[in-house]
Formats: sequence, structure tokens, C-alpha cells
Amino acid sequence: MSKENFQHLRQLIAQQAARMMAEDGVSDYAYAKKKAGRQLGAADNSTLPSNAEVEEELKLYNALFLSEEQPENLRDLRNNALFTMQLLARFNPHLTGTVLDGTAGLLSETHIHLFADSIKEVEMFLLNQQIPFDVNEKSYRVMNDGKRDKKGDSRKTVPVFTLETDKGLIKLSVFDVDDIRVATKRAADGSNAERLNIEGVKALLAQG
Repeated sequence: MSKENFQHLRQLIAQQAARMMAEDGVSDYAYAKKKAGRQLGAADNSTLPSNAEVEEELKLYNALFLSEEQPENLRDLRNNALFTMQLLARFNPHLTGTVLDGTAGLLSETHIHLFADSIKEVEMFLLNQQIPFDVNEKSYRVMNDGKRDKKGDSRKTVPVFTLETDKGLIKLSVFDVDDIRVATKRAADGSNAERLNIEGVKALLAQG
């Protein structure tokens, strides 16, 4: 394959992955890229774009094809996140991910970090509030000296409560109280992920 064809295929895969993330609620970059690669007949993983390339195509897709729906949907997701954060205020909730950075698609999950003494504390709160949930785990790349993966990144696995709302799924990752000082990494480019508390999200919504 020529260099030009290679770059063209790479861009097509990035665009297809971005469409899935924007329209279908896919939140995992690796899954979106692999599925897009299969659809476009890319047999070699070397043709897969980087997460950062997909994120750039996602921003373009939102601007070109969802210029009316996406901003309104994003505001709805942020309002829903704020409502959930206020309900869980005792756990120092912080909004993060695509709903915070503005790249959220029409069916995107909302990611909120909680900081609690124990998972049981959060679980009992949700049960007492009669809020249905599922529990699983998520591994984060973090800025600390935790267990290192094959790339040398530190990782931390935390419990995640999934809530189903009329605006989509909300994922509540439960960290230790002291982990508020530990930055998690963005999947797109490995930079430190931004997090906003309740007052920060209120200010964000007030900006319009």
C-alpha cells in the first residue's frame, strides 16, 4: 500500500470511528477503531489511527453534522450530570470525560468520579435512595506509583456504578477520598483529565 493510500485509509477509519462515537454512543476508542477498521477492510492494526486523530474527527463530525442537535444534547447531559452530582454531593462528585470536554455524542455516557471511604458507603446510599444500578470495574491510567501496565503507565482499578437515566447511562467511578489529588489520564492523548466539581459545572452551564 502506498503512503498516500495508507494515510487515506487511516483517515477513513478515524472518520468512521468518530461517527460511531457521535451517533451510536460508543465511548471506547479502541473498540470504535477496531470496528471501523474491520468495516473498511483494514487487516493490519498499523493502519488504525491514534485516539487523538479520532478525537479530532469527532469534533469535526459534531460541528458538521450535529451542529444543531449536539449543543442542545450536551447541555441536557450536563444538566443531568449536575442533578446527579447534587444528589451525591456527600461523595465530592466531579464531572469528567466527553460531557465535560464538549465532545459528547448523542448517546454518550456521562462519567462522574466519586471520592468515598468505601464502595459500601456509595452502594448503601443508592439502595436507600432506591436508585437501580449495576456494578463493575474500570482501570484508569493515573499519575502515581500504582501497578504498571505493559506501556509503563501506572494503573488503578476502581468500582463503577452504572445508572440508567432518561438522558443515557451515568458511570460513577468510586475512588478513595485521597485520590482527589491523583490525576487520571485522558484516553485521547494521555494528558491529565480535567475534572469539575458541582460549583464548576454550575459555572460551566451558566456560560451558556
